Amino acid sequence: MNRTTLALALCAMLFAFSYSASAQQSKIPRIGYLTNASLTSARSARRENFRQSLRELGYVEGKNIVIEWRTGEGKLDRQRALAVELVHLKVDVIVAVGTGDISAVREATTAIPIVMVLGGDPVGSGFVASLSRPGGNITGLATLRPELSGKRLELLKEIVPTLSRVAVFVSSISRDYAQVSKELDLAAGPVGVKLQYLDIPTPKDFESAFQAAAKGRAEAILVRVQSPVIISQRTQVAELAAKSRLPTIYEGAEEVEAGGLMSYGVNGADLDRRAAVYVDKILKGRKPADLPVEQPKKFELIINLKAAKQIGLTIPPNVLVRADRVIK
Repeated sequence: MNRTTLALALCAMLFAFSYSASAQQSKIPRIGYLTNASLTSARSARRENFRQSLRELGYVEGKNIVIEWRTGEGKLDRQRALAVELVHLKVDVIVAVGTGDISAVREATTAIPIVMVLGGDPVGSGFVASLSRPGGNITGLATLRPELSGKRLELLKEIVPTLSRVAVFVSSISRDYAQVSKELDLAAGPVGVKLQYLDIPTPKDFESAFQAAAKGRAEAILVRVQSPVIISQRTQVAELAAKSRLPTIYEGAEEVEAGGLMSYGVNGADLDRRAAVYVDKILKGRKPADLPVEQPKKFELIINLKAAKQIGLTIPPNVLVRADRVIK
C-alpha cells in the first residue's frame, strides 16, 4: 500500500510539474501600447501598420498575442495613470509613442521592457545611457530631431529665399520643451534665420499665436506643437495659416492632409513596423539593455499645392521634385 501510495504521489507530482510547464509554454504574450493620440484618429492607420508587422512575424492579435491598447485621447494628465494601469496588468512589454508617454512609462516601471517610438533625443531625455548601449529597460526608435529641425528650416528657406524671420509654435507643457528650443536655436544659425517662439499650451491658443507671428513680422511658421494639442485643430490651423498667408511647415503628414502647406519628418509607418521587430526580439528573450536604439531610415516630404496656391506661393521645381507625395 505504501509503495502504491508513493507511486501515485510521484505520478501526481510529475503531472503537476508537466502541466505547469505546459501552461508556461502556452502563455499568450501581452503587449501594452500607450499613445496620447486618439485610437480613432488618422494615426489609427499607424497602429494597423504595427499589427501587420506583428502578423508578418507570426503574432496574430486575439490568437497568440494580446495587445492592451491605451490612449490618453489628447489629455496629458492621463498618461501617468494609463502607464501605471499597464504595469499593473503585468504586460510583457510596453510600446510607448512619443516623449510624454515614454516618460510616463519610465516613471511607472524599471522592470518591464519598453519600446519607444518617436523617442526624440533619448540620450538627452535621459531614457537611455547611449544609443549603442541603452543600459536599462528602454530601447527602440529615436527620430533625429535636431537634424530634422534644421532640415525644416532649410526647406522654408528654399521656398522663400529671402526668409529671415520664422515664428516657431511650441508647447511649454511638453516634457522636452527646453531641449527642443535648444535644438532649434542651433539649427537656425546655419540657415540664417531668427526665431520667434510662440507658446501653444492649449488648442485655443493658435489664433492668438498667428496674430503674434504677424505682429512680429514673421515670414514663415514652423509648427513644433505637441501632438495632443494640435490633433483637434489641424483644419483650423491650416485655415489660419492660409488666412495669414504665411508658409507653414509641420512635422507630420496629418497636418498637410488637413490642408497644411508642407511637412517633413520620419516615415511613421516604417517606425511602427520596426517597433514590432523590437517587440518580437524582446518576447524571444533579448534584453532592452542589449538592443541598440535605431535611428530613422525613411523620411518623407509632403507638399500641398492647393495650400500653396491659396497663399500665392510657387513651390520651386527643385523642391517639388523631391516630394514623396504631392497633394493637388
